[in-house]
Amino acid sequence: MGGRKRALLVGINYPGTKAELKGCHNDVDRMHRCLVDRFGFDEDDIRVLSDKDRSGPQPTGVNIRRALARLVADARPGDFLFFHYSGHGTRLPAETGQHDDTGYDECIVPCDMNLITDQDFRELVQKVPDGCLFTIVSDSCHSGGLLDSAKEQIGNSTRQNKTQSREPEERPDSGSGSSFRSFLKETVRDAFESEGIHIPHSRRGHSHHGGDDQDEASEQPSGNGRIKNRSLPLSTLIEMLKEQTGKDDINVGSIRMTLFNIFGDDASPKIKKFMKVMLGKFHQGQSGEHGGGGGVMGMVGALAQEFLKAKLEGNEEEAFKPAIEQEVHSVDEVYAGTKAWAPNNGILISGCQTNQTSADATTPQGVSFGALSNAIQTILAGKHGKVTNKDLVMKAREILSKQGYTQQPGLYCGDENVHVAFIC
Repeated sequence: MGGRKRALLVGINYPGTKAELKGCHNDVDRMHRCLVDRFGFDEDDIRVLSDKDRSGPQPTGVNIRRALARLVADARPGDFLFFHYSGHGTRLPAETGQHDDTGYDECIVPCDMNLITDQDFRELVQKVPDGCLFTIVSDSCHSGGLLDSAKEQIGNSTRQNKTQSREPEERPDSGSGSSFRSFLKETVRDAFESEGIHIPHSRRGHSHHGGDDQDEASEQPSGNGRIKNRSLPLSTLIEMLKEQTGKDDINVGSIRMTLFNIFGDDASPKIKKFMKVMLGKFHQGQSGEHGGGGGVMGMVGALAQEFLKAKLEGNEEEAFKPAIEQEVHSVDEVYAGTKAWAPNNGILISGCQTNQTSADATTPQGVSFGALSNAIQTILAGKHGKVTNKDLVMKAREILSKQGYTQQPGLYCGDENVHVAFIC
């Protein structure tokens, strides 16, 4: 096929930090070789961002965003685009203070903590020209919802599928005590996490057999080496933001505002839109709309109010310029979990479901890799002909299950791309 093939590969190990991983550089190196040797990519058409070499461009939020934007902007009908990410993932809960807004923003975590959200990816894929295919592999935690609104072909990350596809034995009234307890634990954990209280997961996302709850970011021994997962708990994200800013007053209620304060125009577009809406709500409250100050307290929250007041003491137009310049057609655009237009020329292969963790494994011989990335390389090495997206994900699930992992890779794309060849 005659289209140009271009790729961006990002591997982040976060060396020397609380979030340090081991296998992400190796994932990128192996995928780089695979793109050249198996898929016929030219070296000049593969961009790599990694924190392995600190002297080169780093995988910061703005560098990743710019590289992705360049990848898409140069695309033409018939081209094949590929983005591989190995690193931490996290989920930001809603911050608006509205009880009916209970969704999450699934994010990848650049080396500087300048998060890139699921909606950022959806808006990026929207710009891909017709006839051009953009495949995304995210070997990170909570990656099931990373391509916002994409149709779920294999997986159970979306609320609709969770409601409709649950097997009878998993329902609370089915008499299966263990399934019901698991369901309750996840519900309670999500509720606490939304308040910034981290409750350690069991090793279900990356272990061979369950066991006692462990901290999500801690290393776990296994019979085949060591395993660490690629989830960045909100508590760790907040600690790292505190270190970066020197401020101690950061908590879950001010994460988005902190990111805007640090990164300004380089922050996620969704973060900037969020700030524009919050600024508008603040002004409405100040002018007595929505029932005066009490109304804005409910809409924005006390922490947000204090932040906005502090920022407004200076030059409002200058301080909020990156937010004010954003086009926001509806306040729903800033709400975590909001679903809208579904991308049809983007394909996401996720390392796990949105509520699961993905493994970062190290063998006794000292070789480290992501569990999904390693499974993909195993599958491709074992078959020289065409491997479809569906085949790849189903075989990856089978391999990981046999290896004792409980993370379940997912496939998110339009119906027409389920059976097309992986990448090109």
